[in-house]
Amino acid sequence: MSHGLPDVQASSPDVTVGLNRVGVTDVEKRLSLAREEEECPVMLMATFAVYVDLPGWRKGADMSRNMEVIDETIEAAVREPVYRTEEVCGDVAERLLDKHEYTTRAEVRMDADLVLDEHTPETDRPTQHTVEVKAGATATAEGTTEEIGARVTGMTVCPCSQGMSAARARDSLGELGVDDETIERFLDEIPQPGHAQRGHATLTVESDGEPDVDLLDVIDVARDAMSARIYNLAKRPDEDYMTHRSHANAKFVEDCVRDMAEGCVERLDELPDEAVIHMTQSNDESIHQHNAHAERVAALGTLREELNGNGKRVPAED
Repeated sequence: MSHGLPDVQASSPDVTVGLNRVGVTDVEKRLSLAREEEECPVMLMATFAVYVDLPGWRKGADMSRNMEVIDETIEAAVREPVYRTEEVCGDVAERLLDKHEYTTRAEVRMDADLVLDEHTPETDRPTQHTVEVKAGATATAEGTTEEIGARVTGMTVCPCSQGMSAARARDSLGELGVDDETIERFLDEIPQPGHAQRGHATLTVESDGEPDVDLLDVIDVARDAMSARIYNLAKRPDEDYMTHRSHANAKFVEDCVRDMAEGCVERLDELPDEAVIHMTQSNDESIHQHNAHAERVAALGTLREELNGNGKRVPAED
């Protein structure tokens, strides 16, 4: 009987205004991510959002068709593990574009938690840390762009409050008769307290086709851009290391984004100048009710020019 029902979505709307994004969100799927150096694939519980653009003459998009494409593509990916999450997003976007004759643009976004093994910095104990993998793709008649990256957590220390603590220490030591040279040596060796913040760094790379980048390198760049890494397991020597490291490496939220940019130029050197880098840092303030935020979006070639300072790309050393 259903074959005789009218296709209301294909009718004309009362208001003929086109829409940029129509689709479904919060679609949960299991994804099998292969790694060449490991026998067993990594299993991800991924959340997808898929969209198509909608012309003004059409009332609605085919939501069931969107779900059909997602199911078919992700289920195929589960049966045969893929090496890159952005491949799956690109495949879904291209199939959406192919199956919707009225659309000119299809977009897919994916978030998933990835658990990685590591060791504590001082006691060398095995532990794990979790990152949020972020992938996406946009397909048009001109081609497909794909994006891969991650959101990671670390800690930062405010240089401003640390500077005030150092000034207080300098005055107190001077009143105790300590000479200036010894005071400065002490302050160089022992970083003064500053208010600490939980930091969240998001770094993604977008390019035509698959970005020529290893996700683990992207994760490392984002984690290292903050004052210090944090760990799920921390014995007292590890806590001492993280505390000293973060205070010896105090950074504003702006510094974190700039250090991400520098890390991308130094460590993602296989990427072309045209690759677009999205960098965001958000810090949960500990002594304020507001949070701090900074971000930058730029082509990698632009960042290379800015960091070099003279508009020319720095040649790689042998």
